[in-house]
Amino acid sequence: MASEKQYLALDLGAESGRCMSGVLLNGKLELTEVHRFPTGPISLPTAYPAINNDEVSQVWDFLRFWQEAKTSIQAAAKLGKITSMGVDTWGVDFALLDKNGGLISHPYHYRDSRTNGMMEKAFERLSRKRIYEITGIQFMQLNTLYQLLSMQLQGSPALEIADKLLMVPDLINYWLTGQAVAEFSDVTTTQMYDANLGDWSPEIIAAMGFPQHIFPEIVPPGTRIGKLRPSLVKELGSDFEVVTSVSHDTGSAVAAVPAEAEDFIWISSGTWSIIGMNTQAPVINTLSYKHNLTNEGGRAKSNRFSKNVMGLWLVQQCRQAWKKEGKDYSYTELTDFARSAPHLKTIIDPDYHEFLQMGGMIDKIHRYCKITGQPVPETEGETIRAVLQGLALRYRTVIEQLEAISGKKTTAIHIVGGGTKNELLSQFTADALRRKVITGPVEATAIGNIIVQAQSMGGIANYQEGLVVIRNSFDIKTFLPGDSSGWDQAYALLKENEKKVKLAF
Repeated sequence: MASEKQYLALDLGAESGRCMSGVLLNGKLELTEVHRFPTGPISLPTAYPAINNDEVSQVWDFLRFWQEAKTSIQAAAKLGKITSMGVDTWGVDFALLDKNGGLISHPYHYRDSRTNGMMEKAFERLSRKRIYEITGIQFMQLNTLYQLLSMQLQGSPALEIADKLLMVPDLINYWLTGQAVAEFSDVTTTQMYDANLGDWSPEIIAAMGFPQHIFPEIVPPGTRIGKLRPSLVKELGSDFEVVTSVSHDTGSAVAAVPAEAEDFIWISSGTWSIIGMNTQAPVINTLSYKHNLTNEGGRAKSNRFSKNVMGLWLVQQCRQAWKKEGKDYSYTELTDFARSAPHLKTIIDPDYHEFLQMGGMIDKIHRYCKITGQPVPETEGETIRAVLQGLALRYRTVIEQLEAISGKKTTAIHIVGGGTKNELLSQFTADALRRKVITGPVEATAIGNIIVQAQSMGGIANYQEGLVVIRNSFDIKTFLPGDSSGWDQAYALLKENEKKVKLAF
């Protein structure tokens, strides 16, 4: 299986972006980081004062991201000829193009407050239950559906003149190739995809009053959508195929889970923690609706039955807050502080609704503790440990729900993504669930992206061959359950605290 084909994965996350180069040699994938850069939102004077009552709006600086993408291509070209490139990003966010293909405005950040109250407005037009019956998607105010509705209710000129809506990975693909298409996995995050029809939902779009013509053709992962625009070939000195890969980063990460058994739980761990299992078809029933579980697309148009949990966002926000105070801790230092803090003294539910939006995280954690009658963390270590313990217990809640509804009992939990660097969280997860936890690879999203490209471009014969490559190429760690004392009582406390606070999801 020796090959000198070079595949590029442009992987944009909520905190950072990176471009990874992958080369298949002798049954292994050699991964090289070509370029890394910060992402994150920027603040602009608000365009929606009548809706969010804020002075600023949170948007993505996609013009800079585009320049970083071109820098990545130029850097990768120095390593060798590029065969193909795939883009993956977070879900739900989008861009609007005018009839000439121009970007109308900066894509908004999903944590922008313009979606406050939009779910209730949507249910006035189409019932909550009916929306779930159509889409099988978890209700989160950040979903594309509610972002668009906020624009529609405000009478947005951008929406009125829009000719195309492109999800953010599709925007980059469009700038690369000139082809305006919508990749399946990212479309499923919008809560406007009809899981039964296999297309955009005409019922939801009509009920919300959105213009039907802006929603482009949906293509499956692994679609070769075209080569670079001639102007880019001239500018960058490279020409290669652009492949849709699995454009939603969670889908790409799950495609890199090196599991050998059919039935397993996966956790894509980073800013968000997405916990799920793979199923043959969407699971849409009374119980999945009750527990607000989601069905999103993956490799080969497969289904990921899962739920979003707030994830390491809380740790990131705490770190930023302490940095403003002059305490510039690394993530490693924060984890070390947590390791020596008291065990199960305080449990923070990561899905408390106030944690969703940015800023003031320390104060929000203290407020949560006071509402739930728990000791307020006094040190950085106590704060981070309380968050990590709460994450492990929230994982337990979701996994129990997934298994009860699917009828599948799993023995192993696979965690992939950047969150696997936090080994304390992995051990807490093993202890809280009394199950084996297998972690790695760290760069799962880029690896899954590359494996899908390689299959599309003929570098590997099939996905099963790709899994063998992953297992041969990357370090995998195993965490066995250790001291489980106190976790059942802590779990009962988390469930009791749910009655005292409002959860985001």
